[in-house]
Amino acid sequence: MTGVAGLIKAWVHGWALSRGVGVPVAEPDGYRLDVGRPGHRVRYVLADTGSVASRASSLTEPGTWLKVSGSREEVAKTVPPEWQVGPPEYLMSAPIALRPVMAAPEPYRAELVGDGVVTDVVVRAPDGSRAATGRVAIAGGTAVIDQVVTEPEHQRRGLGRFVMRRLDEVAVAAGAERAVLVATEEGRALYLTLGWTVATEITAAHLPEEN
Repeated sequence: MTGVAGLIKAWVHGWALSRGVGVPVAEPDGYRLDVGRPGHRVRYVLADTGSVASRASSLTEPGTWLKVSGSREEVAKTVPPEWQVGPPEYLMSAPIALRPVMAAPEPYRAELVGDGVVTDVVVRAPDGSRAATGRVAIAGGTAVIDQVVTEPEHQRRGLGRFVMRRLDEVAVAAGAERAVLVATEEGRALYLTLGWTVATEITAAHLPEEN
């Protein structure tokens, strides 16, 4: 599971579990996910940039997304102008390691919510509001990390690191040996300090729906 193709496969299937959408459908150049939500009707995950031009020219339905293993520069110059290209993202991976159990930083408290396949770590402030969250979905022995968020008023207090550590604990308990995620530019900086490595740049492009 160290090759980019294997990491993409694991991430796609884990993302589908995390977001509650149908099982990914294998395509010659990647995967199709029927998301079925406003603004995000269908998603194609492409293993490289070789088919971006043909895909983008043949797909015309608003709410269609491409997630491409390739640079933003290359995708942006390939898709027609009606496609909106997002900022760079990064497919990252890390081995799962058993570490000492970590308590939530004071004065926060944490809870686990889930069914063993998809589990959320929820960190709450003293007033009960959500301060930080993260999710892990176990797909084929790989832990897929998703939706890691620290609310602005609670940032720079170690909550992001804590959430990642708790997700790691969940993954160990589930028997996973490796974790994958797709990070923003900001998230990449944190994950690099936690021992994650970048496998490939990921670029999103989509056809927006009219409001």
